[in-house]
Amino acid sequence: MTFLRALTLAAATVLPLPALAAVEIQEVTSEGGITAWLVEEPSIPFLAIEISFEGGANLDAPGKRGATNLMMALLEEGAADRDALAFAEAVEGLAASFAFETYNDSVSVSAEVLTENRTESLALLRDALKFPQFEQDDIDRVRDQVLAVIAQDETDPQEIASATMNRLAFPEHPYGTRLEGTRETVSSLTRGDLVEAHRNALTRDDVHVGVTGDITAEELGPLLDKLLGDLPESGAPEAGEAEYSLEGGVTVVDWPTPQSLVLFGHEGIMRDDEDFFPAYVMNHILGGSGFASKLMTEVREERGLTYGIGSFLVPRDHAAQYLGQFASSNDKTAEAVQIVRDIWEDVATNGISTEKLDAAKTYLTGAYPLRFDGNANIANILVAMQSQDLPIDYIATRNDKVMAVTPEDIARVARRILQPENLHFVVVGQPDGLETGPLPETASDG
Repeated sequence: MTFLRALTLAAATVLPLPALAAVEIQEVTSEGGITAWLVEEPSIPFLAIEISFEGGANLDAPGKRGATNLMMALLEEGAADRDALAFAEAVEGLAASFAFETYNDSVSVSAEVLTENRTESLALLRDALKFPQFEQDDIDRVRDQVLAVIAQDETDPQEIASATMNRLAFPEHPYGTRLEGTRETVSSLTRGDLVEAHRNALTRDDVHVGVTGDITAEELGPLLDKLLGDLPESGAPEAGEAEYSLEGGVTVVDWPTPQSLVLFGHEGIMRDDEDFFPAYVMNHILGGSGFASKLMTEVREERGLTYGIGSFLVPRDHAAQYLGQFASSNDKTAEAVQIVRDIWEDVATNGISTEKLDAAKTYLTGAYPLRFDGNANIANILVAMQSQDLPIDYIATRNDKVMAVTPEDIARVARRILQPENLHFVVVGQPDGLETGPLPETASDG
């Protein structure tokens, strides 16, 4: 890579687009019927493309958990007539960058290319998407890498807590198992399994595309057809709705460590729910980022029970959770659990003050433009908007929705979605005074 190309690529990654209000999104539909959202930015000779295919690891066949994840990890390990080394050298020679990721509900493809090399770079990407080699030596090598990740996660308290929570919450759904699979399922995957996963995951019926950079709408249409036009129209059906099966209580995973990692939560709220924005603002006040949240103030600042604590909404395609996390010394974990329950109950009963709401609105609306800090980030946002069925003018109206939230909205939504009695705490450690079972009774319980 020449110095000039490296400098151009770096600049395109970090330089912001014009002011948020000036972000103009065009909807482009190719002759072949593929739709993309485009933000033109010709000032830098660079293009970022984000592609999301709905379905993801949820499409894994029974007994084949991890097939989609392993398949996606192999897409640039040889394609068309290039083996893994030749493909990597070709990408590097063009100063391009590709990334392939697997999630439960989708798989994503990210590309960053220079304008001068756009045709050649996207031809390489097309080869990876359409003609992966899946050579056995590459399969075995990447499989070993995945198995190493699985082994490492089995010793990570945070991963253990997450896996335990998901298994208990969604025992009959793919959400209940790790998308990477298990040692047994990954070890048994064959090349045929990967070919099937590829055929099912990369299809045109549920694809979303976001493009930002040095390209016009007229140029983008033919590019979409060349890149994606001959992928299969459809694949395996998506997973059904996930029934939430976890009641309030405590699950202790015995782990020899001086502090316990705690993941807690209950059912949440879907992204398309009319109460999502009030819930989003409420969560920022309750447990969002920074030191001003109610959880951080009362659990850390006032009592010193943890270094950090937060909560977050987790809306997925087929279920939603409301989760939080903290770590505390084993002798303080039970007290911290009780304080979290008390805070949950307080906000559910009393809502929040107008002062805190105003502060949250100021932060959330002021921080929003900072997300648009580069072509790749904006392409990602465009895809997320499509995946969540948001309107094309969402960027211009989003802050208005935040500002429209009232204290009455917060109180109503807090009563609706905060469920102190249904909080379940997964505790990885050796906490004093806590054991698997129902939550201990408190004065307010009785």
